[in-house]
Amino acid sequence: MISKYAIFCSVIELGSFTKTAEQLNYSQSAVSQTIKNLEKEIGTCLLTRGHEGVKLTKDGQALYPYFQQIVQGEKQLTKKIEELQGLNKAEIRIGIFTSASRNFILPFIKDFKAKHPAVNFVLKQGDYTSIHQWLDTGQVDLGFTHIDYVGQLQSHILYQDCLYAVLPSKHPLAKQNEVSLADLAKTELILLDEGENSLTRAAFEKAKITPTFAYEIYDDYTILEMIRQDLGVSLLYENFLDGLTLQDLTIRHITEKPFRTIVLAWKNRQTLPLAAQEFAKTISSKMND
Repeated sequence: MISKYAIFCSVIELGSFTKTAEQLNYSQSAVSQTIKNLEKEIGTCLLTRGHEGVKLTKDGQALYPYFQQIVQGEKQLTKKIEELQGLNKAEIRIGIFTSASRNFILPFIKDFKAKHPAVNFVLKQGDYTSIHQWLDTGQVDLGFTHIDYVGQLQSHILYQDCLYAVLPSKHPLAKQNEVSLADLAKTELILLDEGENSLTRAAFEKAKITPTFAYEIYDDYTILEMIRQDLGVSLLYENFLDGLTLQDLTIRHITEKPFRTIVLAWKNRQTLPLAAQEFAKTISSKMND
């Protein structure tokens, strides 16, 4: 819908009510009535019509530059809204941990980019604590995290991710069909660093077992190489291990079956950027299929 200020400026630019009506596909009486209503609202005559066409009054000359600024602002606002609705030049910032960035989110990004090629993604890797902080401070729009550490954030449950024992193929425990936490506690353990909220530590605490961690490493791939070098064994997530070529390594179920529930979280849906809302909606709907 064209504003009264845009109609007024068009009349002045074209110098005619008739030409304005034709250009805007309005009736001439509608254009004339809009100008009369504007003059009534402001309380003064803004233009006159004569043989030489439409002319601004003194008051009209004083106000015309301001009307032009309003019209320009309206155009910029309309353009921005259209960009948002079309997800043009939008950026979606996501806090994520390694396994989710490797094995979960990439197909969703690919499909979303096919529909909205102008959207850019920024993936920021971290642990549960840092991701929660980034969401809280607005450094990211969406975050993947453990359901137990969502706090006041809003979230949607995505999937469960089990811990598996990863051992050198020649390790004695590799001969067993599955291993227990007690078995693992007797080995050189490499801890996956998940920040303050380590599921591995929590699993041992729940089983009332006190292991000794020889190493604490943030990067899953480094841990795999350390296991290959026979520096220890580790507990890694199914979603990370899925699809990897695990030469010289053996994967075993853990008797206690420790797992985490992964959620997609955000601070407030009402203030979430449109592009991030649409991406979150896409993931949630597909996970519910």
